[in-house]
Amino acid sequence: MTTNANGRKAIFITGAASGIGLATARRFAAEGWFIGLADIDAAGLKAAQAGLGAANCSVHALDVRDRAAWTKAMTAFGKASGGRMDALLNNAGIAHYGFLEDLTDDEVDRQLDINIKGVINGARAGLALLKATPGSTLINVASCAGLYGAPKMATYAATKFAVRGLSESLDVEYARLGVNVRCIMPWFVETPILQAGSQGSNENIADLIREGGQPVYTVEEAADVIWRSLQGPDLHWIVGKAGRQLRFAARFMPGSIRKRMKTMAATS
Repeated sequence: MTTNANGRKAIFITGAASGIGLATARRFAAEGWFIGLADIDAAGLKAAQAGLGAANCSVHALDVRDRAAWTKAMTAFGKASGGRMDALLNNAGIAHYGFLEDLTDDEVDRQLDINIKGVINGARAGLALLKATPGSTLINVASCAGLYGAPKMATYAATKFAVRGLSESLDVEYARLGVNVRCIMPWFVETPILQAGSQGSNENIADLIREGGQPVYTVEEAADVIWRSLQGPDLHWIVGKAGRQLRFAARFMPGSIRKRMKTMAATS
């Protein structure tokens, strides 16, 4: 693969074929960055590349659970970007909605493997390029589910608490290497993940939103927060006013949230 970046800043994005990943790719491309698009969705990647223009991006088939695939993707991206990676966005993630006892073993394992192991794999595989790029940033997408757990989202919340903890630890560890770390924590965002359910059930996360009358934010709003996270020193970045309210309540009124969540579980 020949060098396409031509000295531009470069970002590598997982889950780039749709949702927050694609919106972020478009935002950074508009800012003049070179984009590494990574996903398991080949058709989605092709469409994303067509939208950005082949000269502005490279495409990488990547299952974030596969460490060998990560090594291959980082090697190819390094060649395309001229050896730099100003940011790595660990965005790929999945959800299955339902009480823990109703989820299949596969539904539990896939969330753990993609949402936690996939992020760790990215942080490890991308470190060499990040270290080689002055002022670089590792950006991990967690969730407001990493602030307080919700019913029928136990495994998902556990993975997002893990990403939050990982990010806080790496913020300390990677500082000695000259690499910044950011943790993005979106409230509900209009992505395919809202349609996530569990095997044998018609319920999904969108049902939870409708029942609770909760707001849903756009992928463009999430992409804007990701962009702004590179401009400021904070580690945690919340997407959406409702998320900021939850962070406040989780800190100062945890008993109230606990009572509310138990009521939701009992009536669902």
